[in-house]
Amino acid sequence: GTCGVMGTASTMALMTEAMGMMLPGGAAIPAWASDRLRHAEETGTRAVALAKEKVTPDQIITQAALNNAMKTLLAIGGSTNGIVHMAAVAGRLGLNVDLDAFDTMGRDVPMLVDLKPNGSYYMEDLWKAGGLTTILREIEDLLDLDCPTVSGKTLGENLAAMAPGWQQDVVRPRGNPLFSKGSMAVLRGNLAPNGAVLKQSAADQGLLVHEGRAVVFENLEDLAERIDSADLDVTADDVLVLRNIGPKGAPGMPEAGYIPIPKKLASQGVKDMVRISDGRMSGTAFGTIILHVSPEAADGGPLALVQTGDRIRLDTPNRSLTLLVDDTEMTARRAAWTPPPAHKGSGRGYLKLYLDTVTQAEDGADFDFLQATGDS
Repeated sequence: GTCGVMGTASTMALMTEAMGMMLPGGAAIPAWASDRLRHAEETGTRAVALAKEKVTPDQIITQAALNNAMKTLLAIGGSTNGIVHMAAVAGRLGLNVDLDAFDTMGRDVPMLVDLKPNGSYYMEDLWKAGGLTTILREIEDLLDLDCPTVSGKTLGENLAAMAPGWQQDVVRPRGNPLFSKGSMAVLRGNLAPNGAVLKQSAADQGLLVHEGRAVVFENLEDLAERIDSADLDVTADDVLVLRNIGPKGAPGMPEAGYIPIPKKLASQGVKDMVRISDGRMSGTAFGTIILHVSPEAADGGPLALVQTGDRIRLDTPNRSLTLLVDDTEMTARRAAWTPPPAHKGSGRGYLKLYLDTVTQAEDGADFDFLQATGDS
């Protein structure tokens, strides 16, 4: 089973089916349903057949199939983790999740699925509404229907073979989307030269264009120590910045980007603020939260140079994230910057291997030596 809402596991199940790596109809089946057992048995039978036919994942996961999965991610308003996970999958196969291309897709693919945390319903309701088939039929003209799938048929043939649709309220028609602008936005600027991600469908729409004063937390320990302090110098208009929680910084890029609202502000009724980090967040989270800032702070990215009191400007419609500090000052800060202290045990073994070879978020936070090259 998965979360009952559009969390990361639900997201990945739907993307996997859209990509052709799951038998049709499987992604949204609840754990308790007898259909789940039937689907599992069919999957086992088909897996044996695929092995006999010598069908390998790289024959199914093509660039076109990957693009279908990314368009599905936008349509479902799924977890931002889907970007990192698919980037890792792509890297293993010599393919690419291009963030700018993904952002362009979002201009054409509205968010259609009315599931929590973006909407009102649950995964069980999506299953009753027809599951992924209902979603894909709404964006059918945007997909590559000739992609092969593990069923032995193309994506288009799978869709044509499924039962006709019926009246339901969970998946919106394209003409009446839940969110028309694309559920996610890719931001760039001097604070995120290699990109950052904002799930704008889960954000306070009044904060999508915002300028505020940075309040910086150096790491998770600093955040835990100060975030609920009555002495914390912070207002609702400020921008909370948490760094050193990226692939190398944490290490491991934990789901800690969902920075809590400071206690003194939460008690005043503040529900959302602009928050920025080089980490991830759960697919069940919501808020104006900018994630996956790259390069990460621990790797010397500009996020490492932000100081409390700096001004930061977010302009989501123009896809920009800007630290309003002049180049001369940034050069001076860069010269004075030193990396954070080494992690305990990082001089040997697995941790050393990980820190020496892990990629940044846009490349899937994967081992670089596992990424496909021209001769592999």
